[in-house]
Amino acid sequence: MSENVLHLENVTMQFGGVVAVNDVSMDVNEGEIVALIGPNGAGKTTVFNVITGVYAPTNGRVSLRGRVIAEDHPRGKMRKMYAAGHLGEYPRSVNNTPDRITRLNMARTFQNIRLFKSMTVFDNVLVAKHMHLKANFFSTALHLNAREERRMREETMELLRIVGLENECDEIATSLPYGQQRRLEIARALSTNPSMLLLDEPAAGMNPQETEDLSAFIREIKDRFGLTVLLIEHDMNLVMDISDRIYVLNFGALIAEGTPAEIQSNPDVITAYLGVAEE
Repeated sequence: MSENVLHLENVTMQFGGVVAVNDVSMDVNEGEIVALIGPNGAGKTTVFNVITGVYAPTNGRVSLRGRVIAEDHPRGKMRKMYAAGHLGEYPRSVNNTPDRITRLNMARTFQNIRLFKSMTVFDNVLVAKHMHLKANFFSTALHLNAREERRMREETMELLRIVGLENECDEIATSLPYGQQRRLEIARALSTNPSMLLLDEPAAGMNPQETEDLSAFIREIKDRFGLTVLLIEHDMNLVMDISDRIYVLNFGALIAEGTPAEIQSNPDVITAYLGVAEE
């Protein structure tokens, strides 16, 4: 049986009186590609933000390889306003910032590309490697970290070669075609040495050929780097092509989970998201 990598238990995210994510429980196992789909506004990116430490959950627990990385419960005014279940079941307050989550070998990309616009392709990837830099202020000032810096630069070039951006290494990041910018953002995430990768709408804005190339690229990096992948995506061709399992959100709540074939034939999903054929 595959090891559980990511576990969400009754996660709720409530903003004032609005419940954006409602009692969501889900699992992602070692080596899987799992998709999280749903209509716009269903709460998908909010789930990603809770997992990666951007938000502390209003209630519930998130675990990474058995380690609790987020847990919280309603308090103060929110306790009176709380509109979901499992109140009182999560007494601890465990919160991690995004940089700490990244150091636990989880990386993500964003719905809107967030490259360092004035930096080169090479430097966009290299800068992410510095999160693992062992040098301190004094060793840097005295140039005692030259070997470590050289190693990171070599690893950066090798990663760019793997993702097909070696020839663009000196280009300004935003000068790349859109599909290559997406690939660069994924490369930057890979440079943090993750074992789990979260992709937020990686095919957004791509044409059909770019999407097909992306599908093959995700499979390639998953196998090459031994990744477990959780992705949000609206392109159903890509989702059905590469996913092992799919979770479906609607109005913040999970309405289905299963294989691509099961999701395609699920009447609740068809009604809420995939659409009903006209008679």
